[in-house]
Amino acid sequence: MSSQFVHLHLHTQYSLLDGANQLNPLFKQVQTFEMPAVAMTDHGNLFGAIEFYQKAHAHGIKPIIGCEAYMAPGSRSQRQGLLAHNDYYHLILLAKNLTGYHNLMKLSSKAYLEGFYYKPRMDKELLAEHHEGLIALSGCLSGEVPYLIGQQKMKDAIQAADDYRSIFGPGNYYLEVQANGLAQQLIVNRGVVDIHKKLNIPLVGTNDCHYLKKNDAYPHEVMLCLQTGKTLQDADRMRFDTDQLYVKSTEEMVASFAELPDAVLHTCQIAEQCNVQLDFNQTFLPDYQVPDGQTYETYLQQLAQEGLAARIHEQPTVIPLETYQ
Repeated sequence: MSSQFVHLHLHTQYSLLDGANQLNPLFKQVQTFEMPAVAMTDHGNLFGAIEFYQKAHAHGIKPIIGCEAYMAPGSRSQRQGLLAHNDYYHLILLAKNLTGYHNLMKLSSKAYLEGFYYKPRMDKELLAEHHEGLIALSGCLSGEVPYLIGQQKMKDAIQAADDYRSIFGPGNYYLEVQANGLAQQLIVNRGVVDIHKKLNIPLVGTNDCHYLKKNDAYPHEVMLCLQTGKTLQDADRMRFDTDQLYVKSTEEMVASFAELPDAVLHTCQIAEQCNVQLDFNQTFLPDYQVPDGQTYETYLQQLAQEGLAARIHEQPTVIPLETYQ
């Protein structure tokens, strides 16, 4: 890959009320920077994956489909004793191939169906079950390894990094360093580099892009206020305290990691490994057995009514199927 840098940690409009990168302007910017690829890593979902994939190809850009997962601190089934707003970690997952894409969909679905508690949460048990074809990055300051470093728990951070490497396998787990203008990030970067040296886990440079250009930082703050029900005048509102989370040029990113050139090089090496090919010329529908005396339609109606009754704990009124025909 001829480019020196590829963005692998980026939020689009599908990181609802958090990401401000609209797809067409994003791809035009990537083209301007002569970057051959870009990743989509939205918070906890794959809602925009197909649109991202198709529009990237239309712009001559290689799409890297990913997700910034919410990781439960223990089991995804645990609900009691948790603080809803911050009892989870972040982890970047990137699909290398079709197997990885399928596993990413399974992980995302199970995070909603089995782990949802204010956020769709995965855990390490799920990762171990569905890790094939995936590359993982340690994430932003809310990632498990960076968070533990920030809490001065280096022994725990080293153990967590080793755990993730064991899950994904050598060469499929990277430690993120970022250059986002935050003082805490500088502290975390030093700890990340120390773990890199101790465990020989490779580094990768990212920018956690939430908006397209530097002057979009202010409207992004307004968006965060909408998300959290705050106003710009609220002193305790959620804010990022930096205007650096934009889609930076190759030159900016190379300069940011001048002392860690491998962290830049590895972005291109990861991009080269990510080659998901989707086929839109076939229709894939589930195959299920219908009980005797039922049609597909009546059986679907029965299952829907049973599911509704289980959720509202009372028997719903049955409307004859022919009413809708």
